[in-house]
Amino acid sequence: LLLPRRPQNPTAVLPAPTASCQTPCGRGQGCSKGWEGPSPPLSLSPPASGLQCLVRLREPNEGSLVSRLEVVTLPSRLPGDLPVRSCARELQLPTHEWPHTGPLGQFDVGVVASFGRLLSEDLILQFPYGVLNVHPSCLPRWRGPAPIVHTVLHGDKVTGVTIMEIKPKRFDVGPIIKQEEFAVPPRCTAKELEVILSKMGANMLIGVLKNLPESLKNKKEQPKEGVTFAPKITIAKSCIKWEEQTAVQVIQLHRAIGSMFPLQTLWKGSTVKLLDFVEVHNIPGFEGWVGIKTVVLKKKLTAVDFYNGYMHSWFQQNSKTVHQECRFQTLELNTAKKTLKERKILAQDTKQ
Repeated sequence: LLLPRRPQNPTAVLPAPTASCQTPCGRGQGCSKGWEGPSPPLSLSPPASGLQCLVRLREPNEGSLVSRLEVVTLPSRLPGDLPVRSCARELQLPTHEWPHTGPLGQFDVGVVASFGRLLSEDLILQFPYGVLNVHPSCLPRWRGPAPIVHTVLHGDKVTGVTIMEIKPKRFDVGPIIKQEEFAVPPRCTAKELEVILSKMGANMLIGVLKNLPESLKNKKEQPKEGVTFAPKITIAKSCIKWEEQTAVQVIQLHRAIGSMFPLQTLWKGSTVKLLDFVEVHNIPGFEGWVGIKTVVLKKKLTAVDFYNGYMHSWFQQNSKTVHQECRFQTLELNTAKKTLKERKILAQDTKQ
């Protein structure tokens, strides 16, 4: 959450928080405060770009639209600092850790992005101009915590950014203040798309903040048609279902979650992680195939080394046996309460 404070000049336009936060701001004397939370599998640049944009609004050539900023982040569950917290410290901004939100009643507007916590009505009412959410999809499509992942996973051709008003009790259902579409680049990964949309959202937020009262006046309720949900992605999603998924769907799955969880499969009873996918399904003779340049089986191997060290010897010893026994098979995981541990293991494997 990013909370910008309004300038001391009572006639100045009141600013709103950054495009990548989800925490509210409080009422105060000409101040706006913004909070920005972390992006899940995602440690991305949206929070940082949003913070930098708000800091820019404090400069005289921008009319000193924002006189004070403070940042609220969620506690980090993994080793290392959160990108938004690191950025806030570099910019010398006060930071708070949820559920602590700093002094109440001192801020005009709050901004949240990828915050993942419902805000109480009492907290929202602390801000005269409410709390804004910068959401990386064209709502009501892809409500929920993983809109960018599901955009790539489902092969959407068009996505966008929505700046909406936060409402208590439910996620991503508030009125739309501003919305812009964006054509998804071919072969774009979720991580690449997040960087693009974070910059887009930050620029949109600046436009909203520069004319906040008018922007709020023109807000519209979300359409009731076209609602889809983007649930949180777990490590279980990384298991390729060879019997169900097409080659295109496997490639889309890799682009969507590969930066968080390498795709996994079974080979002769052992778990194999698949890295560095290559598109081959468009090559004549390879319809329905996927290409993989690197795998992890005990250690990281190139495709050539994997074949020479494991598959080639198997074919020599079992030349009269059905080759299906040597094919990759679907892996099923019991992921209950193991997501963080598995993520650490995956991160270690990909660095080998």
